[in-house]
Amino acid sequence: MAHATPSSSMRNRVLSETVGILGAGIAGLINAQILLRDGFTNVTVITRDRSVGGVWSRDRVYPGLCINNVHGEYRFSSLEMPPPESGEETGGHITGLGMCGYMETFYSKFLKDRATFKFETEILNVKRGGKSSWQVNVQDLRTSKVEVLNFARIVLCTGGCSNPKIPPELNSDAAKQAGFKGLVIHSSEFRSRYDDIVAAVQPKESGAGGTTVVVGGGKSAMDICARLANEGHKVVQVFETTDVFLASTSAIPPFIRKSRFLSVFSPHIVLRTRLERFLHTTTLGSAITHFILGKLQEDSFAAYQIPKDSPLRNSPPFFYSIRTNDEGKVHPTSYYSLVNSGKIQLEAPTRALGYSNDGKSLILENGKEVEADVVVLATGWQSSWTNIFDKETAAQLGLGRHEPTIDVKSVPEWDYKTLANPPAVHPDNESQKFVTSVYRGLVPARNIENRDLAVAGALFSTNNGYTSEVAANWISAYFQDDPMRLPSTAEEAVRESEIASLWMRRRYPNMLSWVNESYSASLDFWTWPQAADELLEDMYLSSMRSGGNWLTWPFKVIDLKELSTLKEERDAIRARAASS
Repeated sequence: MAHATPSSSMRNRVLSETVGILGAGIAGLINAQILLRDGFTNVTVITRDRSVGGVWSRDRVYPGLCINNVHGEYRFSSLEMPPPESGEETGGHITGLGMCGYMETFYSKFLKDRATFKFETEILNVKRGGKSSWQVNVQDLRTSKVEVLNFARIVLCTGGCSNPKIPPELNSDAAKQAGFKGLVIHSSEFRSRYDDIVAAVQPKESGAGGTTVVVGGGKSAMDICARLANEGHKVVQVFETTDVFLASTSAIPPFIRKSRFLSVFSPHIVLRTRLERFLHTTTLGSAITHFILGKLQEDSFAAYQIPKDSPLRNSPPFFYSIRTNDEGKVHPTSYYSLVNSGKIQLEAPTRALGYSNDGKSLILENGKEVEADVVVLATGWQSSWTNIFDKETAAQLGLGRHEPTIDVKSVPEWDYKTLANPPAVHPDNESQKFVTSVYRGLVPARNIENRDLAVAGALFSTNNGYTSEVAANWISAYFQDDPMRLPSTAEEAVRESEIASLWMRRRYPNMLSWVNESYSASLDFWTWPQAADELLEDMYLSSMRSGGNWLTWPFKVIDLKELSTLKEERDAIRARAASS
């Protein structure tokens, strides 16, 4: 987008204007820090939680919860992270409580006395209050008071894991109608309702008995099953399909685990290097790619001695999966070990259809009924945008899914050999030809010229710390009208966004069955380094910052410290542009 570099007085005016950050998770915190560091003086962060952290806030995490990332990832360049207490056992994986503590330390050190935080505040609605302002209607959850907050700019950091998605046949109303006497909760309530669960289902050795049924095959379901089983409770898990996972009998070395090694085996919308072009556009490269990823998947099954007929193998191929759990080093208290030892009972592949009229059971599609004292619905999440934008505002911004507005025949075919034999498309996806129009996963394309709204936390990445920090710098530069490589018109931004959306459908044919709008703008799961490189180059900053030569670059460890000078680099670019 061609534009003149703003004058010093214009930039100072922008820096003094109000900015609202909606959400206090990892994206909300890093955006607050970057904006404050860049000179914005009036930043307000709004969250429904009682503390910072988003999905890792104090009320949502619990002992025993581990995340997919290992120590050294999922942090920010300005703050080191202490090694996890159970790192030796898990292969260096970060705990949920460790992540919570890190977020709270970051808030206390960099944000507490510099930004305004509104805790326990529900965002009811966001809409334009005029050409250059946004109205955010909020409610104080402690007092029920409703007020309208006005901001010149907002950063939407509500992510894709804030609003529970519950099938109507399984919700609490359906349970009551069927006369089900047990407790029914969504996985988002597991931490806050844990005492109620324990009261309803005593450990097996107590003699009181009782069963918790967990519905779902994703990581949240697995984590909940493992926690309850390790506490001695009887657990039954019901699922149709489950996640791909990585595991090994020893810790994966950093030059594999923390480098670009896995990213080069996942095709990006643009193949940026010779190695990627070889791997994805040649017959030999395709064979190598699928062999290596297939072997990783099979070796993971072997590490946990998963039988050939186990429903735990009812997962998609590694290559086509964007829900891959990194289990790290095999350990006896992990979900897979607990399944192997019989401490977690599986009813799979099948799905829960509803509640039996006996008042104590779930009806399964395989014809069985399973008794339950507690039902935990780990059934996913719906878009956080649906409730806060009315239809008119969402349509103006282009935030929702819609039919493509561009000629799909003009879209590149991406004739990659690695994509030659995709999995069968699920019937639910075959009829859905929707796209989204969020440029780079960061800006609603139709609004790109206004520079007053950005989206953060919707980049689907395996290293949220790195991508969130790069994205926060991008958003700050965008708000300040800094020199950037951007589309020249909103129409061009819409076209590029829809092409990216069509690429994601080509890359992951079945994504629409579970990805909501909050995530569907970017699915750079394994290709997060390539996506981050594009954002850096948009700001005219150097990319592939971990270095290495033509042979070693895929194995160079990516460290968050390589982002620590982005402000100074951006300042220098702005100064050069102003003087030219």
